[in-house]
Amino acid sequence: MTVQQSSNRKYHSILPIALASVLILGTTRLVFDNSKNSKDSIFQWQYWLQGSGLRRYIINASVNDDDNDDNSYEDIEDCNVFEGKWVWDNVSRPLYKEESCPFLVKQVTCQRNGRTDNMYQFWRWQPNECNLPRFNAAKLLRILRNKRLMYVGDSIQRGTFDSMVCMLQSVIPDGKKSLHKVPSKKVFYAEEYNATVEFYWAPFMVESNSDHSTNHSVIRRMVKLDRIADHSKNWEGVDFLVFESYVWWMYKPIINATNGDPNDMREYNVTTAYKMALQTWAKWLESSINSKTQKVFFMSLSPTHIRSSEWNPGSDGNCFNEQQPIHGPYRGTGTNLEIMKMVQETLQNLKVEVTYLNITQLSDYRKDAHTTIYTERKGKLLTKEQKADPKNFADCIHWCLPGVPDTWNEILYAHLLQEYYN
Repeated sequence: MTVQQSSNRKYHSILPIALASVLILGTTRLVFDNSKNSKDSIFQWQYWLQGSGLRRYIINASVNDDDNDDNSYEDIEDCNVFEGKWVWDNVSRPLYKEESCPFLVKQVTCQRNGRTDNMYQFWRWQPNECNLPRFNAAKLLRILRNKRLMYVGDSIQRGTFDSMVCMLQSVIPDGKKSLHKVPSKKVFYAEEYNATVEFYWAPFMVESNSDHSTNHSVIRRMVKLDRIADHSKNWEGVDFLVFESYVWWMYKPIINATNGDPNDMREYNVTTAYKMALQTWAKWLESSINSKTQKVFFMSLSPTHIRSSEWNPGSDGNCFNEQQPIHGPYRGTGTNLEIMKMVQETLQNLKVEVTYLNITQLSDYRKDAHTTIYTERKGKLLTKEQKADPKNFADCIHWCLPGVPDTWNEILYAHLLQEYYN
């Protein structure tokens, strides 16, 4: 073989690789430039060659130059964002202030209602293995353009809705945002984006005698375990659905319910009834949700802190006057592990995809962040006499805002970003 023949063979073997490299680099530059120049682009890509093909990762997730967001997007797909710790952060926290959000209700405005300490506002959740993306309202509004995000559940979920509204509304000009109420629903509208964030009252998810958002039965609760249509017709076609249901089931170990015959009311063990209600909800999901166009989330139970002896042995109080999170392993009796297991098993067996937001453990550390006596009861702020009796009147179920529900929404935001980029 001559030197010239050898060189020709090397040349022919190298040529396809060189052409492929040029093609890849050219395509990469074209895509990157188009992404960079597009006004509607929400991210920029960086590329590298790995194995058999071209891979990409996000180096800067920004809507436009006005966002001033230098926080690189981090892929959370393989990170358990629910394992971590609360860290003190008086720089980036709180994400908003009570007085800056005109849509907050008296139930959650603890500072306005007389709470003098505000340390509960300055704790940030830090996952062990990754960082949550910094919340960017403009980005989320871009994702929500021409779409609906709906929270479904009870007053805990309503607080999560209020949190999200406050996190979004600051970047929307006056006159371009509104909040209105209709029976069982609150709707926040961002005009320039034609986007809505909504709350729908359904404390049991299935139908019950407590389905009126303000005039509902608290003591004589009755659930229709096999009926959901009156609720679900309001959920059809919603782009992002976030479900939650727990506290209303926990009033007593038994609950009145019907299943089949609406006139046949019986007493059910709460966990049995909860499982039956979940099955009704799951059947609706499988028959109604289009996973290509809709995304469904289920938020795990919000823990309570009713007995201080659980984190402070020997004490006889509740969450009132607590000013620090619990640091270290902790699981209170306000968390029903049997119900959590039911939810996880139900979601695993579904034929449609539902993302489980397991906010229970991270929230269980936050005994300091409840509304306690700085809230309202039956639509009225607590009286001086009631405030003087925190053992009986402190609310250790609901959360002050800004506060813990903001973190739940940050985690939801991270998942929405993940879904959008994918």
